[in-house]
Amino acid sequence: MNRQPRGRHLVAADRAFATGGGVLARLGSGGFHRILDRIDAGLLEGGIDAALPDGSRRLLGGRRPGPVPIVTLHSWRALVRLISSGSVGWYKAWALREWSSPDPVPLFDLFMRNGESLGAVARAKGVWRSVNRLAHLLRRNSKARARANIAFHYDLGNDFYRAWLDPGMTYSSAIFAPGDSLEQAQERKIRALLDRLDLRPGQRLLEIGCGWGSLAEIAARDYGVEVVGLTLSAEQQAWAEARMGKAGLSDRVSIELADYRDVTGSFDAVASVEMVEAVGQDYWASYLQAIARVLGPGGRAALQLISIREELFDAYAASADFIQTYVFPGGMLISEPRFQALAELAGLSWRDRTGFGLDYAETLKLWRERYDAAVEQDHLPLGFDPAFHDLWRYYLMYCEGGFRGRGIDVAQVTLVKQ
Repeated sequence: MNRQPRGRHLVAADRAFATGGGVLARLGSGGFHRILDRIDAGLLEGGIDAALPDGSRRLLGGRRPGPVPIVTLHSWRALVRLISSGSVGWYKAWALREWSSPDPVPLFDLFMRNGESLGAVARAKGVWRSVNRLAHLLRRNSKARARANIAFHYDLGNDFYRAWLDPGMTYSSAIFAPGDSLEQAQERKIRALLDRLDLRPGQRLLEIGCGWGSLAEIAARDYGVEVVGLTLSAEQQAWAEARMGKAGLSDRVSIELADYRDVTGSFDAVASVEMVEAVGQDYWASYLQAIARVLGPGGRAALQLISIREELFDAYAASADFIQTYVFPGGMLISEPRFQALAELAGLSWRDRTGFGLDYAETLKLWRERYDAAVEQDHLPLGFDPAFHDLWRYYLMYCEGGFRGRGIDVAQVTLVKQ
């Protein structure tokens, strides 16, 4: 019996989305050099050393310091996809080998640092934006849909993630000190977050989005608290429960397959690491109200969250980008000012924000190196084909470039119940 390759649902995720480059786009695809002129005008920092399909070469931008990636356009259709479908079409063009680069990370950095000045040039527009936005809305994180969205990404298999994450199985940004290994930097991040909570032995900690249990294990073992961890991934729940049993912590850590909206009871503290990006803008208020509901006066929550630069948020939210289409259905980076305002409406004061976006860029670089090594050494489980490997590498490079270009940031923040 033929089996579909593992991860094929990610590779084929654009079936409901418009990627440009079709018949209608080709009919209106004249004036390619005018498109390049618009890109050139929008590059205020850095530039692109572009080799074009007609055999010519052109420097776009280059007027102020910044990255200057080398990009080869093998087909003009890549430009059609970019200007019609933005990052969704640009990935599709890359997957179809319509463009290439020896290192795409500086290109994604360049797009992010020039996000405002490029404007709509590299964003989905017209019918393509409408189609992509509708497809994204159909995958928003309602209670009925959230578990399927989480399974789409996280249930690729524990054996898959184990092959390239650090030994602690932590899938979020680390915080590095000089000389840190990835595992040490991940533990540093976890302790930095837990230290915000002023935990005392015997207290109850709720972790919303507990992953494979790295924070829960450290909190129970080293801080002496009881932990309830929530996940919607059956794969993660199974791993985390086995982990707690091996560590002798099953009596102090409970891993529940449950939605944050259904949480009951009271807790002394709440931790949540890069969970809010999986919530979606429509549910930010519900997420914050759930935190406020379980905390008593003076109770603390510590969040690690990923945000997009406020000047870019409205255009970003108006469509669906590559990550939302292929990697995290229903996902949405936050606008920090808007999220903070909702937190305060829920009775949670916003304190002690610390950003460390370049640490995430380094984390992603190390993940990609580990992933490439796992592929080369045949350490990944069977079933993942070259198309999936290409998609996963692109995802890691795309995100790394976004953090290096300062278009997105990661931060820890403390919320205190009033």
